[in-house]
Amino acid sequence: MQLIIVSGRSGSGKTVALRALEDLGYYCVDNLPVALLPALVHTVIERYETIAISIDVRNLASDNSELNDALEFLPHDVKADILFLDANDDILIRRYGETRRLHPLSQSDLTLADAIQAEGQILEPLAHQATWRIDSSELSLHELIEQVTERVLGRKQNKLMLVFMSFGFKHGIPTTADTVFDARILPNPHWEPELRQYSGLDAPVQHYLSQQQLVTKFIYQTENFISTWLPYFQRSNRSYLTIAVGCTGGQHRSVYITEKLAEGIAAQHPHIRIKHRELERKNNAKSES
Repeated sequence: MQLIIVSGRSGSGKTVALRALEDLGYYCVDNLPVALLPALVHTVIERYETIAISIDVRNLASDNSELNDALEFLPHDVKADILFLDANDDILIRRYGETRRLHPLSQSDLTLADAIQAEGQILEPLAHQATWRIDSSELSLHELIEQVTERVLGRKQNKLMLVFMSFGFKHGIPTTADTVFDARILPNPHWEPELRQYSGLDAPVQHYLSQQQLVTKFIYQTENFISTWLPYFQRSNRSYLTIAVGCTGGQHRSVYITEKLAEGIAAQHPHIRIKHRELERKNNAKSES
């Protein structure tokens, strides 16, 4: 049985993560008292191969001893992983302001900012034990669900999930990137008036970039680097690896190169996902307007 414990600071996305796990087929229990964890696992172990529970700060001792004791009482064939979510303090304060919810530690005389900081201190031992840590500060709900899915599927299938992501440097480097390649030194279709309206997924831009010797060399050497070191990442017991390629705006060069890299690596590594961060955000904005 695989057990995933979902925790993190309030407002960081625990409920969304648990919903994503439920969509993946996990039997999910929200906000389970830690002392009941062994009893729950022994009750459902014959019926479910994968379960997930969420634990918030109200169910944890300050030294995390109760959770460690509970894990000791689990059956030996139960593999426990911890998914820890967090966000920066300003984002958490803003989210609480938008939802007008009461923070779990606000029952005392603490201000919201003090409660958020105190919660982080209580959860820090658990965060250090985490199998996966996700910072949701800059993630949409859709992006957070994708992050959870990528990590869990890689571990569940015992395969390294390789994520190729394009992005624009002017919008910030993705917090989930493990390796970043900078394509801003390459010829930019943006400065060709007839190509500006297209993206790296469109044939006119693809044709233009395929004719650029520097672009071809960049793809060849980057693919060679990934192919050389990929086996070592696989042996390190990782469940996911995100390789990000950035250009200025994340529309042309990085998109084209990401597609070509994924195409080239697919022959030796079938577990691949492709993300174009800026294009997806633009499409989501259009659909919401």
